[in-house]
Amino acid sequence: MRMREIFKTPGEESETDELDELADVEDVEDVVAFEADVVQNLDSEDSEVEYGIAYGDGSVQVQNDSDEDGSDFDPDDFENSSDFQPDDSDESMSDSDNKTEVIHKSAKQEKRNTKVNSNDEDGPSSSGTGRNNEDNHTSDVLELNEEDEDDETVRAMIAAIKKPRSVPPEIKLDDFITDVCFHPERDIIALATITGDVSIYEYANEGNTLLRNIEIHAKSCRDVEFTEDGRDLLTCSKDKSIMITDMETEKLKKFYESAHDEAINKLHVIDEHLFATGDDGGTVKLWDLRTKDAIFSLKEVEDFISQMLTNETKKLLLVTSGDGYLTTLNLGARKLFVQSEPYEEELHCMGTFRGNSKLVVGTSKGRLYAYNWGQFGYHCDMYPGIKTAISEMIPITDRICCVAGEEGIIRACHVAPFRNLGIVGQHNMPIENLDVNNTGELIASSSHNNDVRFWNVKYFEDFADIKYNEKHNTFKDKRHNLPSSKFTNAGDFFADLAKSPNEDNE
Repeated sequence: MRMREIFKTPGEESETDELDELADVEDVEDVVAFEADVVQNLDSEDSEVEYGIAYGDGSVQVQNDSDEDGSDFDPDDFENSSDFQPDDSDESMSDSDNKTEVIHKSAKQEKRNTKVNSNDEDGPSSSGTGRNNEDNHTSDVLELNEEDEDDETVRAMIAAIKKPRSVPPEIKLDDFITDVCFHPERDIIALATITGDVSIYEYANEGNTLLRNIEIHAKSCRDVEFTEDGRDLLTCSKDKSIMITDMETEKLKKFYESAHDEAINKLHVIDEHLFATGDDGGTVKLWDLRTKDAIFSLKEVEDFISQMLTNETKKLLLVTSGDGYLTTLNLGARKLFVQSEPYEEELHCMGTFRGNSKLVVGTSKGRLYAYNWGQFGYHCDMYPGIKTAISEMIPITDRICCVAGEEGIIRACHVAPFRNLGIVGQHNMPIENLDVNNTGELIASSSHNNDVRFWNVKYFEDFADIKYNEKHNTFKDKRHNLPSSKFTNAGDFFADLAKSPNEDNE
């Protein structure tokens, strides 16, 4: 679009000659002094020069037409120039010192511009909002007192902004995070990475502190677990090795080189001495920290081991695999207990519920299969799940679990009877890992975006058990945002503004 010409050729007389003097003014106060004379000339009836109107507020934009070499200006060349863009910002229409000013501004706006320009020369103003000052980044809204506001909506917004954090801030790493694990006693979380390192963080609502970064494996660290007392760190890797590292000294206490014939995918701590590992080829091995070699080995499947689990009695070791089998090992007898019928989907994760009387397994098709404890040959019930692959499952209470997967959303589910409770949290990319801390109040999740986010799920303690005959809306349940979610439900926006009659009378 062609702008209306505001330039004049050399030698042409016009009553707008005084506009050229604005480009030579170095101080803002001189611009204000010239404004009265310029405006008077612009409003004169004899003026035959047309001026372009700046976009947005209808103010006149003045531009210097003089070149250093004194060459003539061709309006057609200016119009056809590819560098000229009428929609550019104000910075492209003025020099770095803000010498060109906008005409026909009100006295209040002119005073504000003078203050801003003086701050650019003398440094950031201490009374500003701190947009250009990193040390003063608090917004003016935070300085408002909600008790002084009459508008209930504004008061609610101010209260939400001032509300203290209930979860630690996000942790962002440069490398892909392969596993996360909470310490059994302290507020510490271990993050395994694809480079073979393990980062140890101390988490808190006020901020997270990197305690140490331990370089352990030469290749990707697939899984990381703490021992029951939290003194040692167990890791397994794509390089087929297993390492036990002292948490405090970072010294290697035990090293199992070439522990498997294929890359190790999962590791599970059974008790203070025993732990189990599973590789990409379907082999499961049982280890004792007091011996040098594995004390038991079994290969009943041909695909990767996705998860291993034991209950409180620790008599059985449950194993899920990528070829659709649930395999159970008798730890005391060191032999196979039972293997399920094959499923036409990958079995990814599992958890125990209802006093260890139920086992629930998540699959690559988003289904949840429930088994009666001890009867692992075939499921007793099937739940529809979330229609996308479930890669992680964490039990929160005796009947509530959190599941996550490719859609990047953490959902809460009630088990036996099954019901979607809502959304716990969100990531921008698929979720790779889930873990819950020792108090059961915090969930940590990592995604393909190399980030770890925390979610406070303490509110699940107040959830009552769901009855089989209770009616609910499945469509709304899947989209319902729980208190820990980053988003709020539209129907809950004004919930805090409702007042009881007694409060109004007070």
